[in-house]
Amino acid sequence: MTSEGWGTPPVEPISQHFVVRGGNALAHRLVLELVEHYEVPVVVLVADRDHDHAPQIEQLTGVSAVVEYSSITDEALRAVSIGTARGLALVEGDDQENIHAALSAQGRNPNIRIVLRMFNQRLGENIERLLRNGAALSGSATAAPAFAAAALGRPNSVAVGGRFLHIAFDEAITSDRLCIVADRIDRQDVSRIRLMPEQEGGSAEFVRLASEFGDDGPVRAGGAEVPAPRRPAEAAEPAEPAGAAESAGAVAQEEATGAVSAAVDDEGGIAALQALPVEPREPISWARRLRWRLLGTARYFTSARMRLVLLIALAAVLMAFSVLWYLSRDFGWTVYISLLDLAGAAQPDQPADIAAGTGTGGLWQRVAQVVITLCGITFAPVATAIVVEALASGRRGQPRNPSAGTREHVIVVGLGNVGTRVASQLHELGVPVVCMERDPQARGIAAVRALGIPVVLGDGPFEEQLRRARLKHSRAVVAVSGDDATNLEAALEARHGNPEVRVVVRLFDDDFAGHFYATLDNAASRSVSYLAAPAFAAALMGREVLGTLSVFRHVLLIAELTVEDGSGLIGMNRHDLEDPGGVRVIAARVARSPHLQWNYADRTRRLGPGDQIVVAATRSGFARLNTVLAEEG
Repeated sequence: MTSEGWGTPPVEPISQHFVVRGGNALAHRLVLELVEHYEVPVVVLVADRDHDHAPQIEQLTGVSAVVEYSSITDEALRAVSIGTARGLALVEGDDQENIHAALSAQGRNPNIRIVLRMFNQRLGENIERLLRNGAALSGSATAAPAFAAAALGRPNSVAVGGRFLHIAFDEAITSDRLCIVADRIDRQDVSRIRLMPEQEGGSAEFVRLASEFGDDGPVRAGGAEVPAPRRPAEAAEPAEPAGAAESAGAVAQEEATGAVSAAVDDEGGIAALQALPVEPREPISWARRLRWRLLGTARYFTSARMRLVLLIALAAVLMAFSVLWYLSRDFGWTVYISLLDLAGAAQPDQPADIAAGTGTGGLWQRVAQVVITLCGITFAPVATAIVVEALASGRRGQPRNPSAGTREHVIVVGLGNVGTRVASQLHELGVPVVCMERDPQARGIAAVRALGIPVVLGDGPFEEQLRRARLKHSRAVVAVSGDDATNLEAALEARHGNPEVRVVVRLFDDDFAGHFYATLDNAASRSVSYLAAPAFAAALMGREVLGTLSVFRHVLLIAELTVEDGSGLIGMNRHDLEDPGGVRVIAARVARSPHLQWNYADRTRRLGPGDQIVVAATRSGFARLNTVLAEEG
């Protein structure tokens, strides 16, 4: 049901609902998250119901009302019944506008849960202190690690208890994996991926043996053996030799080790959650960095005539240096006098000194010194230009262009919130980065310039812009502008200019992304709203998500939950949490214990107050957990 007319309140009185302010992609995904997985009533406040994602939001089943106001005024807050709402999510507009709206809503409803989208995370932390029940999140900060990791061809990680959780695929899965999180992975049809499939645990074989040979099996307590009914497939098999039982364990272990490979071959690829003690960094040796720096100086010698003049001058200096060394037979003194001559500071011989026989070395030495001094006049302007360019480029406020030494870098297309975060994270990892932006007023230009990252500005064709960004020598192109068509154009143009380059594209539309995966290899697609919306929805419910991990276009949430007095988790065990599906308990901390126990083996122990569990969950699985947490005894 939607409101009719401009700025009118919902048709029916509503309470205990959630209000989402925004008509962008993140608002669209967040509303879907709330109505489909949390099944709560949602009222959407948009600036213009005919633009952006507002028309699609209006068509969603489960949306109680869509109200249109150009700004968040007192009238707009009354129209969405903010006084009786459970929560408010502000995911559109600038930081200042969202802060003002949050404080206004809190004044009308002191108990409302408020979640703000803020780019400035430091400011967000301070705003959280002003709100009685609020959280400030950055959608770009949540999604950027996935884009940065995809550009490097590796999964992103989430820090938990001193370890870094990440997704490993197929042959990269090791024996110490925490759990299988996806199977049936097929790049040609990513819709086949199944998250959190049912998996037999490592003790499944022992449970089967116990059921066969326990109290109800063929061996009785008194020692009498009862013949077990044989399955039809077993009837024709010959009897096992005496040593077969001894090798059964080895065979079972071998089968377990090959289970991953079998799954990959039979039903597509699989993905598992694994933990690393340290976050992997991109290793770049000092020799490669020195080579890039030396190549970078070539931008000062772009003229063929200048290169010829400088090479002739250098050859003349070397010849003069050899003459001085031959005459003096003292290498140190020769270096000393040559440097002074290059700087124009040599002390010449005077006629009186020559007549007295106290001159420094005769005719050939004086000729050599004159040659070095004249060549120094040639080198001085070039050296001055290099120093001035290096020291003053940042002070002029002008973005620095990529140098000729830029190699094995990542090109980030679009310096909005997401592009700025991605470029910064890659820079922190030690990866060379070049940015491209068409809008000279983009807010991200100043941020990346402060980091010394080169920026290619201009609204010309992508082909020319990518050439200036040194596409031929790049390792990946990450297109993260706010428009799907622009991102796809940049990716296709990049692949045309460099068939080996890896492309990572920001796409909202799932069908579009599916065709992208099926068409291009060495490519990845991510959606900022798809990655960020689950975290915003969880925060709106009062839960904190530690991070999100990507399995192609699917998202897994990593969260740490504390069992409090009155929580619905009290008395539940791992079976209760995992059997309904969508959730895996990957670690637990028993009350008063300082350490997390990874792969907590006791599936029957019931949770008590003070216990903590770390879970990996799908969006629907985490919504179910939230419902359990909300239940109080």
